[in-house]
Amino acid sequence: MAGLLQIFCPAVLSFAVGAGASAQDAAAPGKFYRVVDGKVDARTYDGFRRYHAGCDRCHGPDGVGSTFAPSLVGRLPDIEAFRRAVLGGRAEGGSAMKGFAGDPNFAPYVDDIYAYLQARADGALGRGRPGRLQP
Repeated sequence: MAGLLQIFCPAVLSFAVGAGASAQDAAAPGKFYRVVDGKVDARTYDGFRRYHAGCDRCHGPDGVGSTFAPSLVGRLPDIEAFRRAVLGGRAEGGSAMKGFAGDPNFAPYVDDIYAYLQARADGALGRGRPGRLQP
């Protein structure tokens, strides 16, 4: 009996661990990101890179805000409002943000940036450069 357990238990354990990982890999409904063990999917990682290539100058490191622009992780709008603001610009009070609809470094990647900020806003991802999930 002990010999059978040694043969079958690793296979069962391996299957259980693999099944758990697959369930974790799927993005939750309404979420644009995937975070598994502190590592993010390619979209979210690219969003981190794009955010830090331009957005952090005004909105601060990791989306926490600055004296110049508000926090995006403290009050992240829904995806449609986010797209409108980033692509079309936004003016509120005495401050304004230009639109990035014509910028090839940001316009195609708005959803990726949103994925990164959504993971930060949800508390699924901490500050700093995230690890990347392997495909």
